[in-house]
Amino acid sequence: MVLELRPNCEYCDKDLPNDAEDARICTYECTFCANCVETILENVCPNCGGGFTPRPKRPAKSWRKGLSIVHQPMSTKQRSLNYSKDNIAGLTAKLKNIPPLQR
Repeated sequence: MVLELRPNCEYCDKDLPNDAEDARICTYECTFCANCVETILENVCPNCGGGFTPRPKRPAKSWRKGLSIVHQPMSTKQRSLNYSKDNIAGLTAKLKNIPPLQR
């Protein structure tokens, strides 16, 4: 099973292609841009409460047979938040001072 590699920031809807250096994911593959993670979400996933890590890039070239962005393309399904921005702000305020490994 491969990462879904979602195509956009779920908060601001910024495009995040495979080679985006500012794509961040949580353990459930929720995807956000670094700006939203750092300035709005304060490293709190609004969906699960976990933290974020840089999203890996899928290889452009098949170094091993059948393993590349060509063979396992990114998802084209746009994602958006299921919670209001006020609800997200409340969760962020509650969890931002707790390190992700302790949440």
